Order: sequence, then structure tokens, then C-alpha cells
Amino acid sequence: MGIKRIGKHLLLNRWRVRRAFPRQALVNIEKAIKASEATHTGQIRFAAEGALDGVPLFKDQSARARSIDMFAHLRVWDTENSNGVLIYLLLADHDVEIVADRGINEKVQQAEWETICRVMEMEFRAGNFEGGVLKGIAAVTRLLARHFPRSGPNKNELPDKPVML
Repeated sequence: MGIKRIGKHLLLNRWRVRRAFPRQALVNIEKAIKASEATHTGQIRFAAEGALDGVPLFKDQSARARSIDMFAHLRVWDTENSNGVLIYLLLADHDVEIVADRGINEKVQQAEWETICRVMEMEFRAGNFEGGVLKGIAAVTRLLARHFPRSGPNKNELPDKPVML
């Protein structure tokens, strides 16, 4: 655990997330998730966290480990077809992680998820937070639509509203 990382996390807090994702951006992200889920049976959640604090920070929890914790905490795994996907942003580390349930992970390679993460991170570095998330949702949508196309009525198993931690 580096002192530099601890300092970054202690200085970056929830206001950074609110600044990166104003209310209208959150509304647009929610609409994009809803539109996405009309094309497939998968479920998408987006969560952003400004910085780690407390135990996760002092245990030097990685963004990947934190995203897996959030995947469970937000119950993204709790879908009928095991095809939930969490897009997680840890702003202090400038790190995007995608965690997918076993149903979709059997069909999508880790390299495909990593490519989506890198595109989003590039947008975030340019200050385009909303656009980066929308690009990520569009890319995840293409994968879910290919492997889990919609064939009946839309059943929304998880909330579409972004989670700001």
C-alpha cells in the first residue's frame, strides 16, 4: 500500500463523483441502460465510487476486488439467466472494471471486457465521463444482444439507476 494512493483516496471523495456525474448525466445513463435492456435479456448496473475509505482503503483493496464486492452487494448476480453485468468506476484510481455473471462470462472473453474498460478510461481521462459510460453501455449492449437476444416481454430484474458510492 502506497502513501500516494492513500492520499489520493483521502482527498477524493463523493463530491468528485457528483461533479463528474451531474444529475442530468445520471438520468441519461439510466435511460441508456433501460434502452439497452430492451434489446437483450441481460441486466446492466453502473456504479461509480469517488474513493475508498476505511477498511477497503487500509487493506489496499484493488479496484477489481472492490468491483467484485459491489457486484455481490448490488446483487447483480441475482438474475434468472445469470447474465448480469456491473460496470464499476473507482475514480481515485482512474480504473474501470467490468464484472459479469457466469452466464455471460461463459460466452465473452475477458479481453473483450478489458477492451471496453480501456475505451471508457480513455474517455474519462479526456474529462468525458458521461460519454465514456454511454460508450461502455453501448459496447456491453452489443455483447449481451449477441449472446442473450430479447425474445419476449422486457423483464427488468435490477434497477437501471446508476449507483453513486
